[in-house]
Amino acid sequence: MHRLPRILTYAVLAALPALGLTAGLSPAANASTATRPAFAQRGALGGRPPRPARAEALAIIKRLDIGRHRASHRVPGVADAVPIQVESNTWAGYANTGSDFTKVTGSWTEPDVTCPAGSSTAFVAFWVGLDGFSSDTVEQAGTLLECYDGVAYQYSWWEMYPTNDVQVVGESVAAGDSISDSVVRSGDSYTLKLTDSTHTANSFTTTQTCSGCANSSAEWVLEGPSGGPLADFGTWTLGDATATAGGTSGVICSTTCYEITMVDSEGHVMAQPTSLDGPASGFSVFWERST
Repeated sequence: MHRLPRILTYAVLAALPALGLTAGLSPAANASTATRPAFAQRGALGGRPPRPARAEALAIIKRLDIGRHRASHRVPGVADAVPIQVESNTWAGYANTGSDFTKVTGSWTEPDVTCPAGSSTAFVAFWVGLDGFSSDTVEQAGTLLECYDGVAYQYSWWEMYPTNDVQVVGESVAAGDSISDSVVRSGDSYTLKLTDSTHTANSFTTTQTCSGCANSSAEWVLEGPSGGPLADFGTWTLGDATATAGGTSGVICSTTCYEITMVDSEGHVMAQPTSLDGPASGFSVFWERST
């Protein structure tokens, strides 16, 4: 679902892969800790939709560009902050960069979603992965919320870009599910594992091979569609974040790291992560607007 973005410093333009749908980053003007917005209606989404509608929604998911397209990341010229603050058109969260990454983990409780009335389609994906921030390969797994004709559909999925498209595994993910997620590399072998301990049919483990993957970053990301509505997820809180690089295990910002704020084409904040003062094992992202 994700591809690498292009990183744009004030002096240098460099291509960076953006995992998932598409991420475009630019210099963050204000990345202070966000305050949670107020929401009107958030609650039970009701029973499972009819199968024909679910099949149509699933067909859309399989055509998503998550992690597959470049986007522009604008990075401040002075990289002495921890973390470095950047903006993206499709990502919100954190990324560690370096070399020889072999593992990334994270866990969360699946958020609820408020779907727009009518026929509007909106998306949001939650994932952890290796690569994609500064490379043209991505190895990732996570969950996905889709609003289709006013109804919420939720899935578990994985992707090895550019080897394959989004691989949907489970179709019964629901708000409140307990999710744990990891990508582990051994040589050219990558094990992508997601556990939904609430609805176990959504859980999976798959081992894939990649001889040309960069292994240059680890990400904990909430992703929205490029140019489309970001589903109102309220708050996504990720914990148990770890990353291993060069044989050394750490947490978010245990190596060079980036705090990513999602903005629209005019620079309005769409999704804002909470700030980290240094290495940490978790954070939250707040929904601010859909487009």
